[in-house]
This record gives sequence, structure tokens and C-alpha cells, in this order.
Amino acid sequence: MKIRTGAVLSVQVGPIAPLGPHGVPSGFLKLPAVGPVAIGRLGLLGDAQADLRVHGGPEKAVYLYPSEHYAAWQRELPEHAAVLLPGGFGENLTTLGFDEDAICIGDVLRTGSAVLQVTQPRQPCNKLALRFADRRLPRMMLRSGRSGWYTRVLEEGAVESSSPLIVTERLNPKWPISRLVHLIAHHTWTLEDRLELSDLPGLAEHWRQEATAALRTSNH
Repeated sequence: MKIRTGAVLSVQVGPIAPLGPHGVPSGFLKLPAVGPVAIGRLGLLGDAQADLRVHGGPEKAVYLYPSEHYAAWQRELPEHAAVLLPGGFGENLTTLGFDEDAICIGDVLRTGSAVLQVTQPRQPCNKLALRFADRRLPRMMLRSGRSGWYTRVLEEGAVESSSPLIVTERLNPKWPISRLVHLIAHHTWTLEDRLELSDLPGLAEHWRQEATAALRTSNH
């Protein structure tokens, strides 16, 4: 595999804070970090998630989002341009040089002294709508394919803005993030998709379990 290199443009962390008109507890609002930030098995030091049923945990330890997408969002949603800037979608690492077509499920990434592994795309929830006071955002993100991706932490370390981001290993070249996002958004799953996902190296465990359950159902 040809080694591909991008960069971490900025690093963001945030505590739990009220979000939206009703003050829903959320870790969505991230602040820029200055200098190296430690990355542990559950994410970046100083970062937090409010609802651990659907956010955080070892398979969603670090959220990465391509900086290149923000220009498209600003064109499509000029009314939100002031917050459609790096960190605006609550990502921990805003990246440069990769998108959902260029990153695959199971990719091993080195940045700073940490090693991460791509586990799944983001599935936007209502917190995204609350962040922008715009109910269109979750569906727009999913349909656009501009989801970003989550990683688990294989080796703890530290990262800072301008750290290189290197794909050091590719396990599933036929499964870019964009392929899984498309299946989620358009509900076009085939039995072959389910079969591959049920045993796909690096994929988040809940996706493997869902694929396995769907295969069992199809056999009845």
C-alpha cells in the first residue's frame, strides 16, 4: 500500500455544557486546544460526552472531520457560515488531505505519538440540529456523505495542531467510509454487504453485530 500523508489542522476538546434552548447536556461544543493533547483509550484529555449510550466509548474515542468540507457547507448554508469553521461539527481532530473516499474502515492512522484505527462513520443525531438550531442538518450530513469518521485508540500518545496524519495500514480497501455512509443513508444493503460487514476487520463491533443479525433474519 502506498503510504498517504495528510495533517491535523486543529485539535478540539470540550466539557459537558448545555446545548439548545432547553439546555440539553452535551459535549458537542468543542474549544481549540493549544499545544500537545494526550490521547487515551477513551479519547482526548479534557474531552467529555454526556450521553454515553450513543457517544464516546472505545469505538468512538476520537472523531475526525475533513476541513475541506467546511467550504461546501458554507456555500449550502450561508446562514450558518459563522460557525461552519473547523471544530464546528464537534470534531476532535480537523484533518487536511483526506475525505470519506480516501479513508477506509479499519485504516490504521498515526498522528503525533498516537495510533488510531478507523471504526465507523458518524451517524448524526439531534444534537447536530440543536447545535445549529436547524432541523435539516442531521439528514443533510448523512445524505451529503460528509460525515467524518470515528476511531479507536490502538496506542496512546499525544497530538497537536499541524501533526502529520499518516495512513500506515489499510485492511479493507473495498470499504471506504463513503461506501458505508451511502448504505446507511439510502438503505441499499445487499446480503453480500451484510456478509462482508459481519466479519470486517476493524469495524465497530455494533455494526458487525447488526450485520450478523440481519443475515440471520434473512435466512428465516
